[in-house]
Parts: sequence; C-alpha cells; structure tokens
Amino acid sequence: MLSPLPDIRTLFRPLQPTTRGSEGQVLYREVLPHKDLQNWIYCYWELKTLAPLDTAFHYRVVADGCMDIFFETAHPDQPYIMGFSSSYTEFPLPDVFHYIGVRFLPGAFPLLYGIKAAALTNRFEALENVVPALSKSIALINAITAGLDDVSSIFDKLFLTALAHPARQPDNRFYEAVHLILRAQGTASLNQDLGTGVSPRQLRRLFDEYIGDSPKTFSKIVRFQHILQAKPSAESLRKNKIFFTAGYYDQAHFIKEFKTLFGNTPAAAFR
Repeated sequence: MLSPLPDIRTLFRPLQPTTRGSEGQVLYREVLPHKDLQNWIYCYWELKTLAPLDTAFHYRVVADGCMDIFFETAHPDQPYIMGFSSSYTEFPLPDVFHYIGVRFLPGAFPLLYGIKAAALTNRFEALENVVPALSKSIALINAITAGLDDVSSIFDKLFLTALAHPARQPDNRFYEAVHLILRAQGTASLNQDLGTGVSPRQLRRLFDEYIGDSPKTFSKIVRFQHILQAKPSAESLRKNKIFFTAGYYDQAHFIKEFKTLFGNTPAAAFR
C-alpha cells in the first residue's frame, strides 16, 4: 500500500462554499472516507434538493486544487470526472437533483489511476473515457435507494483496492514540492524554496502529470483556500489587511485573484 503524503489533511483543507441563498431547499454535506484513505481522499459529498425549486439554481464550485468524480443518483451509469480548475465554475442545475461525488486530494487520482492530470485541466469528462473500469464499478451502485452513507462504504472498498494496487509509483520530488507549498500556505518562493533537486522545467512536467497546472497556479489556489479556511469577516479584511501576510502585492491584486478563483469579491463572499 502506498504511503500517504505526511500531514496533508492538517496542511490543506479544500473547502467549497455552502449553498447560501437556497433558502434551505438545497443540502450539501460531506462525510469522511475510511481512515486509510484520508490522506488521498478529502471527502465523499452529496448535493441535493430537499424540495423542488421554484427558481433556477446555479451551484458554484470554487478552485480547490483537487479532482472530483461525481454522478447524478438517477444515473450512476453516467459518472463524470472534473479536473483541476484554475478558476471557479458554475453549474446550472434543474429543479430537482441529487449528486454524489468524491473529492481527491491534490495528486491522488493521477497516482492511483495512472492518468495525466493536465489532460483534464479546466474541463470535465465522462469517467468511462478516462478510467473505464472505475466507471463500470460506479454504474453498479444503486445510489437512489442507498444514499450517501451507504454509498460511502462502497466507495471505501473501491478506493482501498486502488490504493493497494496503484497504477504508478509516486515521484518523491513532486510530493516534496507539494509539501513545501502546503507548509508555506502557498507563499513559498518557487525559485528559492522548492529545493527538490529538479529544474523548473522538470517540476512543471511533474505538476502537469499529478496536478494539471504549474506550481505557481497551484500555489495561488493553496493561498486562496487558506483564506477561505480562515473565514475572515469583511470588516477584518479591511482592518487587518491579511492579504499582505498572504503574499498579495496589494488589495487590488487580492480582489482580482479572489474573484477569479471564487466568482465574487471577498466582501461579498464573507458577508
């Protein structure tokens, strides 16, 4: 079985916004995977309506550095995979829906299933075109009657098997670079601090393989996610100017990058 990246869960929490504005009609929740999977998979999640919606619902997925697989419970035979995103994404959803998904921690899915992450960057694809065997296994899940709590035990069996027989062996130089970026909360100097024994060109190739984008873009998202985790108020953002300690040049730089990754201004996000 592969050894996990040390401390990844304590160093990085890929958060997604709540379903604010749905007036209690939409539920989003997460459950933990098996303990042996927790440094590879952040969570299993579900997003569903509690009652038919009167108005259109657009679910916003913010940039989190991860890859997800997901499916509508009415169609487990049509699972999708969403790659690394360098900006937020919005999904228009019908008046009734129930999605179940898996959020893999950075680098985990390409390692377990032998894909090149860059092939999926900023897009989603039918899982059967990427990992056909996994797609077939998910298609057998009767998620409509089982629900997330039962589906999570099925997921555990699938991914523990993958963890015992990964498609490739990890490159320690890549994981050392990821560890340094996470420990620095995305503020590491990529030229000075990532002393991993590889050239910038080689490091970019490794990040294309495992993450799907450059070390610089991944660092931006790590920095952004740490601000989300801190949950500052709009007032504390103005008073404490945490964007300086987070490595932004100035307030304008912070707001521009935040809007790209979140889809709204920091003031609106933390209202």
